[in-house]
Amino acid sequence: MLSELARNHRWSWDVETAALLASLPGADPTVHPVATLAAADPADVDEWLAGHGDAVAAAHGQLRSVVDAVGESVIAYFSPEFGVAAEVAQYSGGLGILAGDHLKAASDIALPLVGVGLLYRQGFFRQDIVEQRQQERYEVIDPDAIGAVDTGVTIEVPVAGETVVCRVWRQEIGATSLVLLDSDVAGNSAAARTITDRLYSGDRRHRLSQELVLGVGGVRAVRALGMAPQVFHLNEGHACFLLLELLAELVESGVDIDDAIDTVRAETLFTTHTPVPAGIDRFDRSLVRPELVGWAKRLGVSVDRILGWALMPADGPDKPFNTAALAIELCDRVNGVSQLHAEVSRELFASLPRAATIEGITNGVHARTWVTPDLAELYDDVLGAGWSDGAADAWDRVDGLDHDTLAGIRRKARSALVDRVAMATGTELDPDGCVIGFARRFATYKRAALLMRDPEGLEAALAAGAQFVFAGKAHPADADGKAVLHEIASFAASSAAEGRLVILPDYDISVARSMYAGCDVWLNNPVRPHEACGTSGEKAALNGVLNCSILDGWWADWFTDGIGWAIPTSEAADPVARDLAEAEAMLALIVDEVLPLFHRDGPAGAPWWSMVRTSLRHLGPLVTASRMVAEYERRFYGPIRQR
Repeated sequence: MLSELARNHRWSWDVETAALLASLPGADPTVHPVATLAAADPADVDEWLAGHGDAVAAAHGQLRSVVDAVGESVIAYFSPEFGVAAEVAQYSGGLGILAGDHLKAASDIALPLVGVGLLYRQGFFRQDIVEQRQQERYEVIDPDAIGAVDTGVTIEVPVAGETVVCRVWRQEIGATSLVLLDSDVAGNSAAARTITDRLYSGDRRHRLSQELVLGVGGVRAVRALGMAPQVFHLNEGHACFLLLELLAELVESGVDIDDAIDTVRAETLFTTHTPVPAGIDRFDRSLVRPELVGWAKRLGVSVDRILGWALMPADGPDKPFNTAALAIELCDRVNGVSQLHAEVSRELFASLPRAATIEGITNGVHARTWVTPDLAELYDDVLGAGWSDGAADAWDRVDGLDHDTLAGIRRKARSALVDRVAMATGTELDPDGCVIGFARRFATYKRAALLMRDPEGLEAALAAGAQFVFAGKAHPADADGKAVLHEIASFAASSAAEGRLVILPDYDISVARSMYAGCDVWLNNPVRPHEACGTSGEKAALNGVLNCSILDGWWADWFTDGIGWAIPTSEAADPVARDLAEAEAMLALIVDEVLPLFHRDGPAGAPWWSMVRTSLRHLGPLVTASRMVAEYERRFYGPIRQR
């Protein structure tokens, strides 16, 4: 029972199970419970069980009741990364965090879904900031030590002229399984063994190989495990080759290619997260053509016809193999991740005949993963258990939250963040001051350093008591993103920062959770409309944090007066002029509205808490992953299964 509790990642959001496992002999909050058990002296574990046996049995019973409530998986959800817990380094950023939240919410609402991804032996990098510059380091991952179980199943995938054997691993996420493929198998060539070595590393050849293993291997893995999915959901275009595998299965069973296309379209869903052309995977025809020869033979069509399915005319005369174009062509249902993003996607893919069908489902976040345990306990007591599923009647009860209790929880979380900042950076922030947070991937369009475009405004904000905490990683190959990080880190190290602006290193789930809990204001200032959704602000909002954001992504969908602040956008065509205008507007909001409200009637006085309650009441029913996944079930999964 104890081993099953440790291996099933329901502890990543079930507070009681997490606390139980945290009391194991030798437990370390940065180490997976499975690794803790493996390293512990069996005699110490036996002694621990003597005092905790009843609690283990109760937690195991709850887990089994959740798992047994879900039948055979009929929805297969493909993603190149899954962010389940800080101790499982198989994610890089928002796409993976969303995928992890999707699995958890599916478990919560008893949806029969299986996740499909890759098992990376080094995962994404750990980050150090040395002399104000990002440095990357990679840690070798033992699958056993992150709760992965070798199923004993292997599958084969044709890649780069050879047959690559992949081992199939399995992780449990509540009632949801996650199937992971690993090419580090004896007998494979040296090149094949490194296909799943790291997340988002290597050249275009490496990326193409990973996507072939994910898509083709993923279908073969679920088949080999005896699953018969009725729905195939592509979380971004990285898994697009699964569509060719599904077509080949049908054609080889005797179905005409055009009928096979109709069948595959009817059982597939493509979710795009890309609001800019640069974010779409494209491969040179010379690279991908050799991979398609075998598929053309299996499908009974020419290679050029397959290339035509993956052609986006707007890409220009080179006509690269466009993964999003292939997915839109062969999936009946396509959606963006906010209403604004769906509109942007229809324009982005306008050169494709099927682009007009793109709909929107705004992303949500897994509430019990991201809300601090103290606050979740208060919500359970006052709002009822339905708050985490987005029940409107639960969130209607926010006025019942005791002011002193709520304020005390928020103050405690802010103090914990201040302590973390001091330990990591040596900078001591004021635990009673207003903390403004910014944490996400350092892609240039997210403009982490926007506030520095207005030095006078930033100086005024710091003088007025603003405290800024930044965190985030730049992709190792993203020189521009690294330059943004360097600019922020350099300012933080300067006397101009006055000890009120810091950057936390090694951004991950653990850092993010402490920031969502401890900040007072969440800042988001992308170039509109380039933020597809931006769920970090949703996580912050559920923790009683107020958002100050450009009207983009989810904030554009759901902002209304009285729940936070909308940063005015500029119509300037020149990017420099636009950034200056929006930086000035953002910092003016902070100085003229945010900080005065925070300090009115004492730090975070009654008017502040009135806005917090209004924000919770309005956003609580909207931003949960349970709402999101239930919407996928109602609008897409259910109708596909019932066809």
